[in-house]
Amino acid sequence: MIDQINQRPKVFEYYTARDLWDDEYISGKMLEFHLNGEIDVSSRNKSFIDQSVEWIVSHFNLQKGSMVADFGCGPGLYAERLARHSIAVTGIDFSHRSIEYAKNLAHKKGLSINYVNQNYLEFETEDKFDLILMIMCDFCALSPEQRRTILSKFSRLLKPQGKVLFDVYSLVGYNERQEESRHEVNLLDGFWSPDRYDGFLNVFKYDNEKVILDKYTILQNDKTRVIYNWLQYFSPESLREELKKTGFVIESIFADVAGSPFKANGKEFAVVVRK
Repeated sequence: MIDQINQRPKVFEYYTARDLWDDEYISGKMLEFHLNGEIDVSSRNKSFIDQSVEWIVSHFNLQKGSMVADFGCGPGLYAERLARHSIAVTGIDFSHRSIEYAKNLAHKKGLSINYVNQNYLEFETEDKFDLILMIMCDFCALSPEQRRTILSKFSRLLKPQGKVLFDVYSLVGYNERQEESRHEVNLLDGFWSPDRYDGFLNVFKYDNEKVILDKYTILQNDKTRVIYNWLQYFSPESLREELKKTGFVIESIFADVAGSPFKANGKEFAVVVRK
């Protein structure tokens, strides 16, 4: 068992997003993080989101009726704020719990938002968008094949002059991470189960690919679960080359999705891309 726990898989060998987002307990914990406006876990803090939305509306000159798609919308933190500007928003998210929360909140506030509970890799629509968002470094959690899929999807869904805004982890962030392995009872303060469990975390670095894996092995009396959290790290140059292969070019680079000036020593950066 220890050998299996410590085993290093091939890069992006396993995909366990459905195990994470479909689990009733874990999705509930994730929603709690989303809705805590004081922290940057699952979502940015409330103050940052407010600033980010105002910048997005201004920078992209979004008007009443502008079409925006929010890939990985969670409980609608961006979608709701954009809808208040009379923008037509479609939000797509894997978590049914987050989508149900977002739908209920939109109904209470009288906002018309099109929420879709689906893996955004499988999302299709006849609508065309002025702007597509993918925020909180979701792009980095996808394998190279999945990134090609999502970029091709973006290309089909954009209007001729449409743009995409997303953020990624930088090589500065990659270099600061270290490999490790540890065991704790109820690892991450009971995040993985309401019942007692033994949690193992293995952090693996893949230097050639600039990928980090946080591998969580959760042992309970009746079952064992393994969650693979992959993260791809980019330089502006490596991201530019990847985007070029699917017909996108980087129009501008920022430190974050609130339009802060780019910092070469930042752990993340954001890009505006167009076809």
